[in-house]
Amino acid sequence: MSTVRRLSPPSIPGESETVGLLLIEDDPGDAFLVQELLDESGMLVEVVVATTLAEAQRLLTMPRRRTQCVLADLALPDAQGLELLNNVLTLAPHAAVLVLTGLNDAHVGVAAVAAGAQDYLVKQEVDGPLLARAIRYALERKRADESERELVEARAVRRENARLERGLLPVPLLRDGTLRHHTRYQPGRERALLGGDFYDTVQTEDGSVHMVIGDVSGHGADEASLGVRLRMAWRTLVLAGLEGPALLSTLDTVLVVERWSEEIFTTLCMVTIEPSRRRARMYRAGHPRPLVIQGNEVAALPDDPCGPALGLFEFDDWPMKMIELGTDWSLMLYTDGVIEGLAGEGGERLDTEGLERLARAAHADGAAGTRMIDRLVQEVEDLNGGVLNDDLAILMLTYDGADGTS
Repeated sequence: MSTVRRLSPPSIPGESETVGLLLIEDDPGDAFLVQELLDESGMLVEVVVATTLAEAQRLLTMPRRRTQCVLADLALPDAQGLELLNNVLTLAPHAAVLVLTGLNDAHVGVAAVAAGAQDYLVKQEVDGPLLARAIRYALERKRADESERELVEARAVRRENARLERGLLPVPLLRDGTLRHHTRYQPGRERALLGGDFYDTVQTEDGSVHMVIGDVSGHGADEASLGVRLRMAWRTLVLAGLEGPALLSTLDTVLVVERWSEEIFTTLCMVTIEPSRRRARMYRAGHPRPLVIQGNEVAALPDDPCGPALGLFEFDDWPMKMIELGTDWSLMLYTDGVIEGLAGEGGERLDTEGLERLARAAHADGAAGTRMIDRLVQEVEDLNGGVLNDDLAILMLTYDGADGTS
């Protein structure tokens, strides 16, 4: 049977939180003594007593009961020693655990601490203040252990982010010094891992430059991993000489094979710039229209033609759009995270037209390359009223007919 006692308010300054304590003790006299010692210490604590491991298990698994500390005798009728302790540690992974031992069992306490308990106490040597200090110490040590665990997990997440970033944000294969390459990737608000946005740039032996930007539906590690696989597949297919609808059809097959749900799809835009740098061929699979800067003009490409996103249904005839670039140009590809934020307080979305206006103003002020991208992202966030919820990616290629640096 369990008993509950609410002990007197704390006399120690700053002690304001009631500690939920589970006392696992089958000796009524020892259980009464522990409660008396805590009462004398002035510590604010709610004690629940369990006389068996089975009863402790029931109490620890009650959904609304909060147990911050467990004080356990390791000799019970239904379990003893480290076996009992391991059960308690499993049942209460977030609680501080203290072990009670006898004078002749101090070695058991040492072994218990090595197995995961925060501390041990010898019954015959405990008084009220010592017991209260031991509980507070155990709670603080448990918090420190939890903080250390969270730090280790955070480091693991950072390593995973770095690994995914290396796949999502590759080094371009670009030999042409007259082309300047600028990119930006930014995970959405409160995103623990990179999302499914990806991009790449590859120059092939014939001098053509191929650009791609894509967006896997959803967010998180799975989507990021799928984005990496699609990007790597795209680069491999381009280097193998595949282009146009044949390349998109193969990527569609890769997506269907690799995805974990039929609901997963990917929008994508790819552009092949001819060796003359005067023209380009564009294919869009459900993706937003790129922006083109030519001289003093900034404009989004026409909405047509556009095929469906990859992964929606069987399709093998994505239409091609020929782009006349001229002699001096910048081409900016981006994911929908850039344009789906708010356009101000009215609640309207920015959309491509809004981004076009922002880019036109930035270009008129002399912003170009990375400076233009940074300005656009800042202005998009300002209009949205804060960091965007969705991931965003921007890929910009600039040609001025002269040697340049990225």
